[in-house]
Amino acid sequence: MSTKAKPAAPCPCGGPALAACCGPFLAGDAVPPTAEALMRSRYTAYVLKNEAYLQATWHPSTRPQEPVLDENEKIQWLGLEVKSALRLRQRKADLPEQPDSDTVEFVARFKIGGRAHRLHEVSRFVRESGADGVPRWFYLDGSFPNENNK
Repeated sequence: MSTKAKPAAPCPCGGPALAACCGPFLAGDAVPPTAEALMRSRYTAYVLKNEAYLQATWHPSTRPQEPVLDENEKIQWLGLEVKSALRLRQRKADLPEQPDSDTVEFVARFKIGGRAHRLHEVSRFVRESGADGVPRWFYLDGSFPNENNK
């Protein structure tokens, strides 16, 4: 009797299977190498309701004291679109004096109570040594561009 392996579902961030994408970051087996990889893994943590990962990857200077996730909220995440990481990486090549800060613009789509929403954010990240001395990226904060001014 042959058993066909079911293809792995894509990572919530839109990448390959979770185990080959954000899974090792959420499990603590690897450190996201770029601000974009951290942003994608944080999106995945929101989808999977992984409060511990969100807190651990939030910079201590801006980390909220209260929980980030509401376990009772019925939210359905629909997808992630990175809007300007490539453009920002190209611009960063011209500004090597700030290798430990980066910005990623994205749109995350979700539904609450059957109603569709979108979160358009420009997130700021910093890279610092963690408690273990390994340099890692942290989410610092974000701004929300006014879509009407484009």
